[in-house]
Amino acid sequence: MTSEQAALTVIDALEKAGIPYMVVGSLSSNYYGIPRSTKDADFVIQFDAQLIPSLVASLGSNFRFDPQMAFEMVTGTTKNVFDLMDSPFKIELFHLSDDSHDQERFRRRQRAKLLGREAYVPTAEDVIITKLRWAVQAGRSKDRDDVRDVIAVQGDRIDWDYVHAWCDRHGTREALDEIRRSIPPI
Repeated sequence: MTSEQAALTVIDALEKAGIPYMVVGSLSSNYYGIPRSTKDADFVIQFDAQLIPSLVASLGSNFRFDPQMAFEMVTGTTKNVFDLMDSPFKIELFHLSDDSHDQERFRRRQRAKLLGREAYVPTAEDVIITKLRWAVQAGRSKDRDDVRDVIAVQGDRIDWDYVHAWCDRHGTREALDEIRRSIPPI
């Protein structure tokens, strides 16, 4: 099973189990920006412990579920991890947190054709805001690159008032402005 097939299998299983979700991380920045390879597929889910067994069963033997929840330091959320058997590829299910931006981006999520299938994704603006938080708080250069690529591809379609409001709130505005200045005019 390829990483793309694994992500699609998880999308199907989440929808079958009735678990509200959105595809985040590099798959969402790939959707809005310039695609790059990744070692995982990230999802935000409205976590319901009672639905996890049906999700695990639906995914089948190609996935190994780690029942131990992990704490994610940057966003302060918990997550569950599925390993794709015989592969280093992972599926990370981040639990929707009480963080005001986490709640807002989940509320704003939209259906889009991702990997050839309809799935829920955050808006381009929310990808930028979240990736900036990761870039600044965790010092991850790949997130800065993802932000730059989304901005370069989306251009004038971005709601800058919305992005600026959240970046000002998160203390990431300086990084945003620096990234925007680094993009050559088209």
